Amino acid sequence: MVTTIPYPKVKITVTRRLFNKEEADKYTRHPWTPCSTFKEGQEFISDGVLMPEGFCSWAWSDIEKQVMTLSHGGNFSGCKEGVSVACCSDGFRPVIFVLERMEPIKEAKELYK
Repeated sequence: MVTTIPYPKVKITVTRRLFNKEEADKYTRHPWTPCSTFKEGQEFISDGVLMPEGFCSWAWSDIEKQVMTLSHGGNFSGCKEGVSVACCSDGFRPVIFVLERMEPIKEAKELYK
């Protein structure tokens, strides 16, 4: 029998959309604007493994390891327990996310009752 371990969900909140206009004007062939995929305050819920529906696949690739770490009970040095701050790696228009584990981590003995 295969048992699926229910990992805690992780809330992903868009906190800032930045725009490096000087670099965009200098190094791109056409006018760029801040990221149009996300809006400040927008929230997504991840099951800790899969990309949330409507989430940018480029940004997911950048933050996925932090989401999985939080969901699997890990924490990050310097951050409050169950929280991390991450960003996508778009050098012209990065987006900043706050990642928050939504549920407490269950002990292994609780999972296999």
